[in-house]
Formats: sequence, C-alpha cells, structure tokens
Amino acid sequence: MNSDPKQATTPGGIIHTYMGYDPVNFPSPTADPPDMVSPAFEHMLYYGNTRRLTEEELARAVKIDPSQIPGLGPNLEAIREMLKQRKAKILATYETNAAQQSARSQFRDAADQVTPPEKLRNRFRKAVDEEQLRDLENLYFSAGNDRSGFARSIVQLSEFLGQKYQVDQLAAKYDFTGREAMSVPKALEVKQELETIDKLLEQIEEAMKNAQIGLIDMEALSEFADQGDMENLHAMQRQINEFIKQMAEQQGIETNGRKGFQLAPKAYRLFQKKLLTLIFSDLQASRSGRHQDGVMGEGAVETQRTKEYEFGDSVTHMDIPSSMVNALLRGGPGTPVRMKPEDIVIHRTRNNPKAATAVLLDMSGSMRYDAQYANVKRMGLALDGLIRSEYPGDFLQFIEMYTFAKPRHISEIPGLLPKPVTLYDPVVRLAVDMSNPKITEMDLPPHFTNIQHGLQLSRKFLATQDTPNKQIVIITDGLPTAHFEKEVLHLLYPPHPRTEQATMREAQQCAREGITINLFLISTWNQSEEDVKFAYRMAETTKGRVVFTAGNDLDRFVVWDYIKRRKQILS
Repeated sequence: MNSDPKQATTPGGIIHTYMGYDPVNFPSPTADPPDMVSPAFEHMLYYGNTRRLTEEELARAVKIDPSQIPGLGPNLEAIREMLKQRKAKILATYETNAAQQSARSQFRDAADQVTPPEKLRNRFRKAVDEEQLRDLENLYFSAGNDRSGFARSIVQLSEFLGQKYQVDQLAAKYDFTGREAMSVPKALEVKQELETIDKLLEQIEEAMKNAQIGLIDMEALSEFADQGDMENLHAMQRQINEFIKQMAEQQGIETNGRKGFQLAPKAYRLFQKKLLTLIFSDLQASRSGRHQDGVMGEGAVETQRTKEYEFGDSVTHMDIPSSMVNALLRGGPGTPVRMKPEDIVIHRTRNNPKAATAVLLDMSGSMRYDAQYANVKRMGLALDGLIRSEYPGDFLQFIEMYTFAKPRHISEIPGLLPKPVTLYDPVVRLAVDMSNPKITEMDLPPHFTNIQHGLQLSRKFLATQDTPNKQIVIITDGLPTAHFEKEVLHLLYPPHPRTEQATMREAQQCAREGITINLFLISTWNQSEEDVKFAYRMAETTKGRVVFTAGNDLDRFVVWDYIKRRKQILS
C-alpha cells in the first residue's frame, strides 16, 4: 500500500464527461433521424421531378429539434435579446411628430411650385389635396410628354408623397416614447432599421423552433451582432448542412449534379412506409388490426394454432416439441421415445388467396385544378407500399390515363404530371385514324380523358393473372371525353353520349370476365351533375361501386378499401 500522502491525494484514472451528443454526427445518435424523404417526394409529386429542389430548399423543409444541437438555443436567445434591446432603445429615443410635419410640408411646398397645364389644373389640385399617389401617376401619363417640366415635377412630387407615406407608416406601426426629433431622411433610416430587426426576430424565432439557421439573413444580422456570434452561427450552419447531406444519402436521396436529386429505391420504401403509418394512424382502435388470417386449410403458411393429427395431414407441419411431450407423457421417461399417431400435433396452416388490381390514374388536363394529380400519385405510392408489405403475392399494375392509356411502373408514378391543355375550342369533334403511320401521339392534344382505353388495357393485364379476384380501380374527376372505335380515336368535348356508350361497353366486358370496377370520383370545383350520374351508371352497369372523395383523403379511401376487399376475399 502506498503511504505517500501526496500520491494518495492525486486523482488518477480516466475522467469521462458525457456531453449528450456526438460532436461529429449530431443530433444525438439516440434521436430519430430527420425525415428527408417526405419533403423530397412532396416536391416531386407537385413538380414531376427534383431538378428545382435545391440543397437549401431541402434543408429548409427538414425539421430538426434545436435542443439536440449544443449551443444553438443559447446563442440564438442571446442574439434575439440583443435585437430586442436595440429596438427598445430606438423607440425610447425618438419621436415622429416632427418628421411627419416636415414630410407633409415638403410635399405641400413642392406642390405649390408646380404649374400644371390649364386642362389638368383641377385634377392636379384634387390629387394634391387628397394626397393620392395613383392620381399623380395618372397625371404623369396625361401630360403626354414625359420630358416636359410638368411631367418632371410630377415625378419629384410623387417621390415626396412616397416619403410622407413611409413616415406616416412608421408613426402608425411603432410606439415611439422618446423626445428626440427626426428629419425625414433620419425617419426613413430608422424605419428601415426597425423593419430589418423585426424580420430578423421572426427568422430567429423560426430557427429556434426547427434549427433552420439558413432562414436567417446573415448579411443583415452582421450589422447588429458581434463577429464571434456570427462565426458561431456560420459554423453551426455548416455542421447542420453536412448532417442533412449525410442523412439524405442514408435515406436514399442522392445528388445528381445539375439534374437535382435522384430518389433511390430506398427512398421510395421509406416514403411509402411513412404514408402507410399516417394512413393507419387514423384508423379507430377497433379497426386497427390489418394482418388478417387467410383461409384455414392445406396451405403454405403455418399458424401458431394446432390440432390433433388426422389421416391425410402432412407431417411437414408437425409441432415437434408438443408431439414429443405427448409421447413422453404417454410412454413415460426413457429411450427410445416411441411416438404414435395420437401423440402427433399438427400446426394449422393458411392459404392466402391472390388478388390482382389495375389502377387507372387520371392525368388529363382537369387534374391540375387544386393539384389533384399530386393526391392521385400519393395514393398510388401508398397502395404499392401496402401490397409490398402486407400482400406481397398480389398483382398491381398502374395505368396512366389521358387521351391515351399507358402502363406505368411504380418508379414512374412520382414523375407523372397532368397533361397541358393545347386545344381551347369550346366544342371539339375530332376523329383520328391511329393506323395512319404519319400520325403519332405527339400530333394530338393530350389533355382528354380516355377511360375506355384504360379499361381495355387493364383487362389485358388482368387476363394474364391466375386468380378469380380481379378488380380495376379508376381514379378520375368526371366524364370521359375520348374513346376508340377500332383504330379511330374520337376526341369529343363537351362529353358526348357516344364516348360514354363506348366506355360502358368496355366496362361490361370487364364485368363479364369477372373483374370488379371501383370508381373513386374526386370532387372538384367544376364537377357537374352529369359527372356524378356517369359514375352511378357505371357502378350499376358493372355491379361495381362508386366512392365520392375529396382529393386530400384519396390515399386513405383507396388503401382502406383495398384492405376491406382483401378481408372479403379471405372470408
């Protein structure tokens, strides 16, 4: 044992100080990472690509808890208090009466020096008396010659009136309690400074909520803050940007040079998971279970429930531990253990029936209203995520529907956009022979709605699926305006009975082949009674269903309806 008192009182070993965060990778490793994919996907749903999404915009859309960034809160709080004190000092120093009187005298004196033409004299006097800037502008244009002395006087007079407006606004907006008089130029300078402080305070308040330092106008703030505080903010901003870049890469958002960001499959899966989480969070507690058992019988998937062995049961599903326990209880301890048929316990199995679905996504010109096309695409991503996670054996095919119908892969869905309107005639009656090699799709207006072609294409896809459970989901906002008659494409607007009849014939053919048609009619400002009647007629003709929904709830309606249908299939 060491008896040296000096050595005995000397602290030894390693002292650890836990700071609560990783100084390199912050926020705290235990905190949930910020959601990067939702802002990127929402941008893509609305714009069709990510070329316009800059790193600054992505960072601005990401929410980070400021409490996880050491020093950010106290630093911003100190700057905010400094700005508040600066503002309070200005208000306690000056008064605005003198500046208001000076601005008014300046305007009136300048007006007295102007000699208007005889024909404009009354209008000029009225504009001066009422102090209306627009009246002075109209007088300037009425002068005829913008180089005349009267026109130049009006320009100068308008400038004086504008200054008077600003001084009056300053006095009305802020409560000055001081006694020091201001000149007009000084009042304008003080107004600009106070408005800059207000703007910075708003930016700092926002940054304190979500750590978005990029919102702060650093150049304007540098006029008030110390150099040390500015250096700390710049350092934090660089650190946050680097962290956001790392999180974006980890969540499947890759930079693609001038083309903006590229969304990898991982980003798709994350966004679909977030959509489904949001959708199912709205389900009531009594309806929250969505992992339903399949049809009990000879299937491939074992369940935890068991039954006694019966002749014909496959021993591949035998519950070995339970069967061994039964044999030991019957025959007693010792080896060898002899198992008899009555000892065997078999796992019950289930067989999940397969379902096949084709989804028609309306991308005609009318879907641009209220950004309904974005809701349609969001629904598509949610439905695909549901089937991948819950019903991986099901078939799903997306079909874009406009003047034509085109099959689309899930990776193409976020990039779809409503077709531009290229024909503005109030009445359109076009018939085009598409067998003519000289005519291509690019030669025709794309903004019409061809439900018939979409149903025809869906029927071909579903015909290849070996399952009796087939359905077509139509997402649209109203009547069809295009159809095929053999090789001839008809574009008819306003909607014509001929198009509806062709669409109904194709829908009836789907029904004869055992395909259920569910039509989701999106409510829009220009929807008519005929749009609703068409939806009802299709549902009655095909023994399908029509669901009326607002665009914002479309993803929930379609996903819940799909689950409900799968429960019916299983039962």
